[in-house]
Parts: sequence; structure tokens; C-alpha cells
Amino acid sequence: MNIEMIRAAATRLQDHARQTPLLSSPFLDEIAGRRVWVKAECLQHTGSFKFRGAWSAISALSDAERAKGVVAFSSGNHAQGVALAARTHGTKAVIIMPQDAPAVKIDNTRRLGAEVVLYDRAAGQDRDALGDQMVADRGMTLVKPFDDPQVIAGQGTTGLEIAAQAAAVGATQADVIVCCGGGGLSSGIALALEADAPNMRMRTAEPKDFDDVARSLRSGQIERNTRISGSLCDAIITPQPGNLTFPILKRLAGPGFAVTEPQALRAMALAFNRLKVVAEPGGAVALAAALFHGDTIPGDDVIVVISGGNVDASVFQQALAQQETAA
Repeated sequence: MNIEMIRAAATRLQDHARQTPLLSSPFLDEIAGRRVWVKAECLQHTGSFKFRGAWSAISALSDAERAKGVVAFSSGNHAQGVALAARTHGTKAVIIMPQDAPAVKIDNTRRLGAEVVLYDRAAGQDRDALGDQMVADRGMTLVKPFDDPQVIAGQGTTGLEIAAQAAAVGATQADVIVCCGGGGLSSGIALALEADAPNMRMRTAEPKDFDDVARSLRSGQIERNTRISGSLCDAIITPQPGNLTFPILKRLAGPGFAVTEPQALRAMALAFNRLKVVAEPGGAVALAAALFHGDTIPGDDVIVVISGGNVDASVFQQALAQQETAA
């Protein structure tokens, strides 16, 4: 992985991915005690940053590889990104999804034209094994959700935009907090910032009890989660950091954050009320870290990524009720 791959992905994504805005609100600044800048990747195609990595990976395939189709495994956001990118490229996609994934994500993936294969992650079914079998049986190319160079490159284009947009508003020195599962987005952003905004530091945000990246950064080696289900923040629950992503994070990332579910839900409500954007729980943990863990953040500015907005209505209602209770 290198910055040249990210810049090349940005060229392939031009006119295909949205350049999402960098938003702010004085109400959020007051809570955080500093200026908060929000990179709204929930406004990206399919409702999350995952479209960037999917398009990058599929557009980098040879014509022969692309004609055979792609397979991916995902709890929903990568699934939708791959489904749309594959459909736009005129190829087929098979997506392996946990049966307890949010219904809106499963439904949207099917509506985008992908074949969905459900598996039972709570019972210990191995999505990697299912993906390998699909590749062997159908001759398709596996597009991993994070531990893939072209996926990381595409997701890293978010960091190029952050560097340029932050400079435009005068925020040249800040922590950049990124919602983190396996580390594709965070490692890609870290590489982009290293090149284009060296005074910024990337930091990860994860749900409490599923903070394998934060623990890995503390210990200096890859740590695993003891379970991979049972959190509202399903979008960023992974077994462990990626083998490609962790060395990048180990070199470039600052200390990670662990956010509680009530904090994530309250951040969702604040994003809706103050920025008029919809965030899913896993997509809101970076904002929650900035708002409710400010004592560990230096400086006058903090930048956060709302990484996704694909949330079931019932969970969103729960978030709005959380805000009313907090108020």
C-alpha cells in the first residue's frame, strides 16, 4: 500500500463517487469544547464509504476477471457498495451476509441486483470459508471488505478529501477520528493524511467490548475480539484487524477510542438534529468519541468521519429516544 495507489484510485473514482461535504455545527462545538468537523460519508452512494473501496477494486480488475463476476462478504455496507459497483460495471455479484444483519441492508443489497447468500455467524459459520468456496465453485474474484490493497486505496480517497477540505477551512492540525472495523478506511485515511496533511493524526473509534484495534495498538500485536455479534454497531464488528491494515495503523495511528452504545445512539441523534444527516450506530462512534471523550483530544479542532447511514427505522427511533432522555 502506498499513496500512489490511493491517488490512482481517486482518478478511477472521479465522476463515480461523491465528494462528501465537511459539515459543522456550533451546537456540536459547544458539546465537544472545540471545533468539530464532520466528514459525512453517510451521504456517499449506497449510504457509506464502502462504495469507494468497491469501485476501486472492481475497476482495477481485468476485463476477463470482471466478466466472471465478484463475490464479497459483509454485514451490509460493503455488500451494497459491491452490489452497486458490480451492477454499474455490468457484472454479477454474490454477497455472503450474516442472517442477523439489519434487514434494510439485506433488502438493499438484493435490490441492487446482487445474489445474497445468508450465513449464521452466531453459530460459528465461517464467512471466509464460504467466500473461498464460492470463488472455487464459480471462478469469481473475492473483493474483501478491508484487507485488500485496492479496497484500502479506494477508501483512502476519503483522506485526500479531508486534507483538502480541512485546509480550506483553516483546520491544518487536528486528530481525525475514524469509525473502525477491520481498518480499511482508517489505514487508507492514515496514508492519505501522512502525504497531504502531515500535521493531522488518524485515530480509530470502535464500540466498547469490540475494540480489537485499540487493544492491538496498545499491545503492538493483533488482538482478537472474543465474539463477533451482539452489538448495535454491526457495521464495524470484525474478528480482528487486517493483516494488511494493522501494520499501517501501528505505524501511523494514535490511541484508539472505545465508545458505549448509549454514546453512539446519542451521537446519532445529535447528527440528525444538528447536521440533518442520518448515521447508523457503527457510523456514529467517531462522532461520539469527539463529543464525549474530549479530555483525550488535543487542540482546537477535531475531524470525524460519519462512515455510514444505513440504519433500520427501529434503531433510529431508539437513538432519537436516547437524545430525548439525555435532554
